[in-house]
Amino acid sequence: MVQVKGGEIWADDTGTDGVAGAAVAGPPLVLLHAGVGDSRMWDPVLPALAARHRVIRYDARGFGSSPAPTVSYTQAEDLRSVLDHYELDRVVLVGSSMGGRTVIDLALNDPGRVAALGLLVPGVNGYDGLDSPEVMEEIGRLATAGDMDGLVALALRLWGGAGPDPDTEAEALLRAAIPAWFTTYGHETPGAPAFDRLGELDLPSTLLLGEQDQPEVIRCNEAMAARIPGCELVRRPDCDHFPTLRAPEAVVESVTGLAERAAAG
Repeated sequence: MVQVKGGEIWADDTGTDGVAGAAVAGPPLVLLHAGVGDSRMWDPVLPALAARHRVIRYDARGFGSSPAPTVSYTQAEDLRSVLDHYELDRVVLVGSSMGGRTVIDLALNDPGRVAALGLLVPGVNGYDGLDSPEVMEEIGRLATAGDMDGLVALALRLWGGAGPDPDTEAEALLRAAIPAWFTTYGHETPGAPAFDRLGELDLPSTLLLGEQDQPEVIRCNEAMAARIPGCELVRRPDCDHFPTLRAPEAVVESVTGLAERAAAG
């Protein structure tokens, strides 16, 4: 467990040895999960990434194996605590959705620690139109009724358009993650607006967009990629808001390519 302000979070480190004990290359990778899952969302891509790189992943407060928060906190502060715990001076940050929002915040405010930025269907603070009032109202109604099945079904309709039927893997991630939407409410302090500062990101970056994602997310991701200097935009017609489940090979290719760019720079 990693100590953070007023609590602790679960984290995992693959270490500095790759396949058959071979030394791993380049800066470590730090993976931040989406709000529709926890660190288990990285399971489909972790073996391939860990074969070539040291990989650290962790559960945000209230998600997975991390206790729910009891004090106010920010996601970026917790990420910084993870980097300090493992004594990581410079890393490749890879964030999905909620995790993408966090890695952008750290890259803008502590750029010396970030060698490259991998964004999978990311969010960003300060972008208007990402959250639909109708969707938030429906989530509130279902939560008040204690309707977990309804919340899962709504989430799959919004963010799981590329999945199979039944979508057992995404459903399992959602059932585990949804309680954290409410246990973190009132404790997590949002980061400062970042969308208008994306032009300040002077580092290798890749953004993977899922063309079967929620339309608001697609528009946001297109706008983000256009604002980040030199950002490589990867459009995946087979992806929604769960890219590590839908196209793990494409995620591995994007992340390893980004890490190679960071090492070369």
